[in-house]
Amino acid sequence: MVRRRETGTQGDLVIGWAELTRSPGHAFYDELQNVLLDAGFDVFVENACKPCYAAKMGAPSLSPGRYFRKHMVGYFEGLDSERGIVWRCADSYSLRDFLRLSTREKVPDHSWLSKTRSRLPHEVHEKVFGFVLKLVAERGLVKGERIGVDGSTMEANAALRSIVRRDNGETYRAMLERMAKESGIATPNAEDLARFDRKRKGKKLSNDDWTSATDAEAKIARMTDGMTHLAYRPEHAVDLDTGVIIAAPIHEADKGDRTTLGDTLETAKANLSAVGLAPTPDDPCEIIADKGYHSREVLKRLDDGEWKSRISEPLPAKGYLRWQ
Repeated sequence: MVRRRETGTQGDLVIGWAELTRSPGHAFYDELQNVLLDAGFDVFVENACKPCYAAKMGAPSLSPGRYFRKHMVGYFEGLDSERGIVWRCADSYSLRDFLRLSTREKVPDHSWLSKTRSRLPHEVHEKVFGFVLKLVAERGLVKGERIGVDGSTMEANAALRSIVRRDNGETYRAMLERMAKESGIATPNAEDLARFDRKRKGKKLSNDDWTSATDAEAKIARMTDGMTHLAYRPEHAVDLDTGVIIAAPIHEADKGDRTTLGDTLETAKANLSAVGLAPTPDDPCEIIADKGYHSREVLKRLDDGEWKSRISEPLPAKGYLRWQ
């Protein structure tokens, strides 16, 4: 019998890589790796990202193939944090093999993900998205018969306190200080401003009057938890037969479901056309959405087109809806 000390076991001074205990591997990631390698995924993303990389400058950067693989891990593992993706990859030999790391290489830090993401334009990500969509379509994972659409709000990487007025560039804090002094508070501090802001009448933040000084495309919006933040509005079109994402455009957060549906369907149609499954008026594709997308204008626009609407009708306050 081997006695174990309460303080823990003493590690070996030297151990070879071949002697480390290894798992049999992850069947899903091993098969996914084979599919990506057979399709030439690394060569494709390197050619797509080549114009965004310097020929020779500073330390070696995160390779494009590894960058997109880490985002795949985040999607399949349900991780929405870059730090969480790095921790998960560092904790699994199977994921290290999926990232094609050698025995002495460390998992790239989370800062490499954010730096690379900020330097690669949106067009490069769209090219890679189209490549992967074509790859799964070749294996019969895109039916193009029933598409579900839904949107949500996503907090922007910009603080609400950074907003400024569109007309004169005045910050929100400067406006509060000016209004507090006009109300009789000679030298307002942070607590005075917070108290004054809570009690003042006519308090509202309009995107027509305010904009972010650091992210002009972010809009002021109310989140699902009731809080107000600078945000964006991602909307997904999903193949309901297989679960494959057909389109994932990002809209302005102050636009409603009925306003953004047309742009999302145009993106989904273009992506389906690229894989030979474009809907036509003779062979329409069903579009399924909740009652937030229901309006007379939306249904009339979709009538007799390449989309057959399956949109829930909201319950009227009284009576029933009349259609001409």
